Amino acid sequence: MTLPSSSPQTKPSPTPRTAQPDPVLILGAGLMGRLLAASLLEDGHRVHLVEAAPATAPESSAAHFAAAMLAPLAESVITEASVVAQGYYALSRWPALLASLPEPVFFQQEGTLILWHRQDAGEAKRFSNLLAAVRERLPHLPRPQPLDAQALAELEPSLAGRFSQGLYLPQEGQLDNRQLLSATLAKLRQHGVEVEWGSSWDLERARAWQQQTGGWVLDCRGLGAQKEWGGQKPLRGVRGEVVRLYAPEVSLRRPTRLLHPRYPIYIAPKPGHLFVVGATEIESEDRSPVSVRSALELLSAAYTVHPAFAEARILELGSQCRPTLADNLPAVVEPSPRLLQINGLYRHGFLIAPALHDAVLEYLHHGSCRLAQQLGIPFQVQAASFPQESLSPCGS
Repeated sequence: MTLPSSSPQTKPSPTPRTAQPDPVLILGAGLMGRLLAASLLEDGHRVHLVEAAPATAPESSAAHFAAAMLAPLAESVITEASVVAQGYYALSRWPALLASLPEPVFFQQEGTLILWHRQDAGEAKRFSNLLAAVRERLPHLPRPQPLDAQALAELEPSLAGRFSQGLYLPQEGQLDNRQLLSATLAKLRQHGVEVEWGSSWDLERARAWQQQTGGWVLDCRGLGAQKEWGGQKPLRGVRGEVVRLYAPEVSLRRPTRLLHPRYPIYIAPKPGHLFVVGATEIESEDRSPVSVRSALELLSAAYTVHPAFAEARILELGSQCRPTLADNLPAVVEPSPRLLQINGLYRHGFLIAPALHDAVLEYLHHGSCRLAQQLGIPFQVQAASFPQESLSPCGS
């Protein structure tokens, strides 16, 4: 797959198919639901957004607990080329999406730092080899930069003298997920839209709304759509666990990953000396609190990166399940006309959300799947010559 140009991408034209934009019902007020709602309102659509979580606990989505790292090169060693392409596309789109919101959202592109302890040099060698193999297949990717102790200290002064070598992955970024979720809600309120919290709409009810209004339905419920998911691959949950720390004595300029034989630990700095530490990935739909084992591993890893984490304050230990398909790739399906299900973002939600967002809007406004095909987004839609229950790849 050829990666899209690194030049800034432009949002697909919002010109609707009719003079009066269709109303849109969005199921799920997580990352995708809020992003789509904010853009559709800007395009003149009437939007109704419903969310199963109660108003007393609105932030229960996987997006609320995420680290929100935008690291397509780092992820390239464990994911498909299509996700990498979507990630680089999204990096160029995030600034414009954030600029349209009424509240500021922290965003930066200072790259990713890869570290390892001496005893894990073999893991670093394996990671470097994987990156090299990826760049052979995708030569347009940025070149990782090896760091010696001096270069590392210049790049990240707070780690001077703590590591003898590392890797720098340029162009990668991150944003503040909770600021984004808050800012998108503010955008909805700005347009007079209030989320209907505590409403567990199913597709039958959504179709009834559609018959009355003639509008579109966008199903962004994540695992909430598990029993009604229309794709061929089953939808499952993959558990992730994170810890949020306040560490006033630690200063990191960029997300840092510590290579480990079982899984790499990441430390994502947020404004105000806040840090999100995570990496656990468990094939389970268990949503119980964080385990002792995970907490110990995450906190110990942070401490080995910078000893000042020993005096950090634990603000949260959080867990959530990410909606995942069998191939760990996202997908969009249209099980019935003008009803789109967007799901399977897995651990790549913030990395690829703008790509899914733009592909969905392109189809909604123009009936086109050109962007989805360019970025390798599985997109199955109703074909007029097929029975209603049949699906075909977009553009066939």
